[in-house]
Amino acid sequence: MNFRMITAAGLALALAGCTTTGIASNPVEARWNGKPAGIFFAAYGPPISDVETGSSTTYVWRGGYKTVRVPAQFAEGENGKKGKRIAPAKTVYMRCEVKLTVGSDYVIRNIETVVDRPGVKGPSYCAEFLGDDK
Repeated sequence: MNFRMITAAGLALALAGCTTTGIASNPVEARWNGKPAGIFFAAYGPPISDVETGSSTTYVWRGGYKTVRVPAQFAEGENGKKGKRIAPAKTVYMRCEVKLTVGSDYVIRNIETVVDRPGVKGPSYCAEFLGDDK
């Protein structure tokens, strides 16, 4: 019985020493999970807040501010001319906010998008701003 208890305790300690970064479900996670948080903050600026929880720290970062002018959209008229206006021109203010969970070794374990909007090239501005290798 003691051998089983010692073996179970040893296995529990071995598994406790393992760290995982999770499976990436978007371009931001694919690029940043498992990388040092210092590289992220050096590239994009400091976090706006942080909370320590045990051996990890959760940082909130906000940035990527950009103003985009979206032209009006028109229906297709006769002979390739502009038809009736479908949507007016508008100004869109882009920004990205993410929550980074960083281990005691200062490596990003998880990065979660908190505030995002449709991007210029795709469905996520955060993916465009933080996901592409620059």
